[in-house]
Amino acid sequence: TRWMQAGTYTPFFRGHAHHDAKRREPWMFGDETMVRLRRAAMARYALLPFWYTVFWMAGETGMPVMRTMWMQYPKIPDLFSVDDQYMVGSDLLVKPVTSAGATTSEIQFPTSNCWYDVDTMQRVKLATDADAHMAVVVKVDSDIDKIPVYQRGGSVIPRKLRLRRSSHLMMNDPYTLYVALGDDLKAEGTLYMDDETTFDHEKRQDYGVATFSSDWGQGMVLRNSVRIGNQDAANAKAAKNRIVERIVVMGVPAKPGKIHLVSAVSPLEFQYDASSEILVIRKPGVSALEDWSMIIS
Repeated sequence: TRWMQAGTYTPFFRGHAHHDAKRREPWMFGDETMVRLRRAAMARYALLPFWYTVFWMAGETGMPVMRTMWMQYPKIPDLFSVDDQYMVGSDLLVKPVTSAGATTSEIQFPTSNCWYDVDTMQRVKLATDADAHMAVVVKVDSDIDKIPVYQRGGSVIPRKLRLRRSSHLMMNDPYTLYVALGDDLKAEGTLYMDDETTFDHEKRQDYGVATFSSDWGQGMVLRNSVRIGNQDAANAKAAKNRIVERIVVMGVPAKPGKIHLVSAVSPLEFQYDASSEILVIRKPGVSALEDWSMIIS
């Protein structure tokens, strides 16, 4: 279970063995274990848009997909020797549990950012007087059902939540955007899109890059700015297949009055939970391949 959970958040996710070895498909270990392995695989597949984007960024910038802590935080000496937790891109902190029977884990959180548990979407409590160039050790629960993973405050991560039999069948599924507000109530994120099959993104510049930004303090819930590689290519005309069906905002300090698109008069429906500081906008009617702005009024 723990190795499958760890593999969920590594670039190469595949359970395999030599043909003479003991079989190890998820259903070979009993129903209880199979449920945990299924949950881990579902978390992996939901994040495929994020993984796809981070791999694209690696090709563009040279920054690795899986990063040591010091690579992302070179000004924090406390992290230089850390080798049991890492970052996926710049936005997910992962602490795999690799010890049998472990029920808690100690994680070093860089204090230059705030952090949100990806399961509960609750903010991790860090020392408020901590220096920005240090890491704080926090003991968290990590029983057999828990993978300690945290989203960086100030980031936007795309997911696809429909359960399918393969990534190919997920191609036209809608996105859910997870906006984790930072201490300054801002967030930014990127989503890269192409046909996921051919090399037309290189040969014909057939791709799209969505850049999401939020500035809650200035009344900007979320803005999307899109760069299309080739306006005449297929991806530029696929806006209806790149729908955003839900936006989840973490760390919202107070319930807003109304939220609406700049291009529309009617307000959008949303739910806000004051105790968790989570706001959810369902069916905003926007595409990841089109420019739009969503504001508080």
